[in-house]
Amino acid sequence: MLRFSRLYAILDGQCFPQANSLFTAAEELVTAGCTLLQYRNKSNNARQMLDHARELRNRLPASVKLIMNDRADLCLATGFDGVHVGQDDLSPESVRRIIGPNRWLGVSTHNPEQLAEADQTSADYLAIGPVFATSTKENPDPVVGLEGVRRARQLTRKPLVAIGGITRANAASVIEAGAHSVAVISDLLKGPRKSAEEFFRILR
Repeated sequence: MLRFSRLYAILDGQCFPQANSLFTAAEELVTAGCTLLQYRNKSNNARQMLDHARELRNRLPASVKLIMNDRADLCLATGFDGVHVGQDDLSPESVRRIIGPNRWLGVSTHNPEQLAEADQTSADYLAIGPVFATSTKENPDPVVGLEGVRRARQLTRKPLVAIGGITRANAASVIEAGAHSVAVISDLLKGPRKSAEEFFRILR
């Protein structure tokens, strides 16, 4: 079982128009105690992703696990610690062949069937969501609710990450439903350090 942080911070490049604000937010999150961060950028600008990821790796301690969204090639090029893929990305086993056995591999799922299938792969952890309504995806999958988290917990023994509309107001209920960790984007944007510290107090 991976040693999994209760808070899985996701840095979405589209939420940071200026690169420096992205790097500052990452540093604030780490200062608050974050040890697991994912870099996500859906702009499809590989050069920008490469530059941002390299800078994140250079600025943050080696003890911080950095996960690349979607791009196994950029994970290797930037020295990231793992890759997270969705249902429409490369298959988990294709990614595993690229990144090797030692880097982390996470897979997004949105219903019991997808989760059960992903559980049979070499993925190190599984994500379930959206738990609540979310504004960070243009075409989100149907909300699974806390019951979806409970069902997912019954279907896998792997670490389970809940994602989608999770805030300081509802995070504790998600952990109680069976998630090992909550992935958060929007509720970390305003005052990243203070917000993360509050999450950790709630999730202790």
